[in-house]
Amino acid sequence: MIKFERFTLKNGLKVLVHEDTHSPMACMNILYNVGARDEQEDKTGFAHLFEHLMFSGSVNIPNYDQPLQRVGGENNAFTSNDITNYYITLPAYNIETAFWLESDRMMGLAFNEQGLEVQRNVVIEEFKQRYLNQPYGDVWLKLRDLAYKVHPYKWATIGKEVKHIEDAKMEDVKAFFNKFYTPNNAIIAITGNVKLEEIKRLSEKWFGDIPSGVPNQRNLPKEPKQQAARMEEVSADVPVSSIYIAFHSVDRMHSDYQIIDMVTDILARGSSSRLYRRLVKDKKMFSEINAYVLGSLDNNLVVVEGKPVEDISLEDAEKAIWEELDLIKNELVSIEELTKVKNKIESTIVFAELSILDKAMNLSYYELLGDAELYNKEVDKYLNVSAEDIHRVAQETFRRENSSTLMYQARKKEVAHAE
Repeated sequence: MIKFERFTLKNGLKVLVHEDTHSPMACMNILYNVGARDEQEDKTGFAHLFEHLMFSGSVNIPNYDQPLQRVGGENNAFTSNDITNYYITLPAYNIETAFWLESDRMMGLAFNEQGLEVQRNVVIEEFKQRYLNQPYGDVWLKLRDLAYKVHPYKWATIGKEVKHIEDAKMEDVKAFFNKFYTPNNAIIAITGNVKLEEIKRLSEKWFGDIPSGVPNQRNLPKEPKQQAARMEEVSADVPVSSIYIAFHSVDRMHSDYQIIDMVTDILARGSSSRLYRRLVKDKKMFSEINAYVLGSLDNNLVVVEGKPVEDISLEDAEKAIWEELDLIKNELVSIEELTKVKNKIESTIVFAELSILDKAMNLSYYELLGDAELYNKEVDKYLNVSAEDIHRVAQETFRRENSSTLMYQARKKEVAHAE
């Protein structure tokens, strides 16, 4: 359980504070309520590009990392389809440096063509290296496009295509910043050896005079219910063939979210899970197999993915996966199996409470979901799941007409014969 206090500045900036006197460190996590789903379909990859631009210097601080390193701090960031998240950890007595750095780039990012060009090239290179030129790198570009037809989850965080980043203009970048990087679209969580009153003073000092932005009114298209199975087959120069089956599922705040998360854990969490035990160890059909839910804020995907061993065809691999999905749909899981998974989930959540960074990120994220206090109720939601719940949600999810299957075939390599 994380104890915290919260307050909101007049410009709409929410601040959450967790005092932890056991740590000499402090963490500032700042979550911006913007992700790839907020982009236009002809201008994708902007949220991720912005994550990079935020490190290219602000008006008063041309080198973001330098002052942070001087006070023993570290920082990083990530972008998803839903959020963009920045965090700093540093000795607690230097916490004001984090306020100074983050407020300066929220108030005045240094927009210049050179900075844009540098970060544009970095992102384009990342796109090519990680998504286009790496084995299985384009899986999510293909699978999202197969599973989603109208919702902006149909493109990956990196963007739909390289050209969108290449064509990004300065006015587009400024408009994106002015719309989303505002105090009222951000949540800050401070954890570690800090005092509430001091954080209030620093928040007012460094963020209080930043103007509030126009509230972001999302009106995202709702993904229609999938009515027929979808299939795409591709062949590529990859080490081994692989299969990906995606199913539509509930949004993050739905009461069934924890249930579907547990379904995937029963299937594929650890070496004693069903898919690993039966298809990797016993039948030796797969070299690796996994199942997970993406955890998206809107309509989620549950994904089962695996790499069959060399002499197993993708068709036989698909059939074996469906046999396991039919089993969890048609038979109640045992109390023993359910308890084992619940224990693992509980220990994972409790373990996360030992890290000031994890606590800061969780407080910010659950506040975005509606109330940071939801984090403290998360364990109970998992512990209250019954075998009947698992059965019901598995039946609702693992239907053929709700599936999008990507068959990723390894190209056969021609063997050269000596003359």
